[in-house]
Amino acid sequence: MKGTAVAPQHSALLMSDGAQQWISAMRAGDYPRAWALSARDMAQRDPATRDDPSLPYHLRWVWDGRSFDGYDVLVRCYHGLGDTIQFARFLPILARRAASVTVEAPARLRDLIASVDAGINVVPFDHAHPLPPAACDIEITELPFALRARPETGIFPYVKASAAALPAGITGLCHQGGDWDPARSLDPALFAPVAAAHRCITLVAEPSPLPVLNPSGCAFAMDATASLVAACDLVITVDTMIAHLAGALGRPTWLLLKAEPDWRWNPAATDTPWYPNMRLYVQRTPGDWAGVIARVVRDLADRTSTFTNDERLAHGEYRGTISSRVLG
Repeated sequence: MKGTAVAPQHSALLMSDGAQQWISAMRAGDYPRAWALSARDMAQRDPATRDDPSLPYHLRWVWDGRSFDGYDVLVRCYHGLGDTIQFARFLPILARRAASVTVEAPARLRDLIASVDAGINVVPFDHAHPLPPAACDIEITELPFALRARPETGIFPYVKASAAALPAGITGLCHQGGDWDPARSLDPALFAPVAAAHRCITLVAEPSPLPVLNPSGCAFAMDATASLVAACDLVITVDTMIAHLAGALGRPTWLLLKAEPDWRWNPAATDTPWYPNMRLYVQRTPGDWAGVIARVVRDLADRTSTFTNDERLAHGEYRGTISSRVLG
């Protein structure tokens, strides 16, 4: 198991007893136990394997336990876009302790990470020419373990984006997760009852078969995507970068999860300490997205039943498309 606050990403590691103990501790909110397991793992590592270029980025460890208090710190971002957004919440805590903080972020996230109010320097990660080591290097997913910081620690929301000029009452829909885990994605046609009753946009960068306001899809540019999410009244998404973006922006978010979700989501819960604005919908049997969507439709009806007539009109009776200028 990696000695960080992030769960192992490799299937063989996921099966280890230590990894399962760590996942159980994180899901239960027993962070001291999770940190103890990470410390045990750190003590067993070979220093020669630190930031080993022969390993895939998501399997590398960077922080060797050295102090960052009063030192220049380089934060490397070796995981996915969603992971980077999720763990950016800890940058202000690090900045208060370090002499300076430079974040080597994915180029698509540079402006978003720079919006974290931490007085940090953000530079794009060039895989061919990574920055040289600083006095202390750390990978962004290692921050909660290194800082002994809980998910709910710090200011929330913690990233910023200018909201796009959308009509009121927009629901953003995202059905597609990463290719590496197809079980996270669902057939967009399952969203049909949602799109038929509510003003919706798609947050996927491909044409949508649904009656959404942007049928040609969402712009791939991160700033445009963030602006759309920031303008949504509600985001309904599978477990992907959009979920973390909506959560970090503080938008109400309904997260749709497979029966055995990623380590950060407790399948027995309907909320999460990672994002107080997020509600979890977990499959009750593997592959049963229809059951998940049925619960979403029911809860949407309950939600809109509390609206005024004007609010109900805003959420459900607009039809047409939105200018491509607005959609980025």
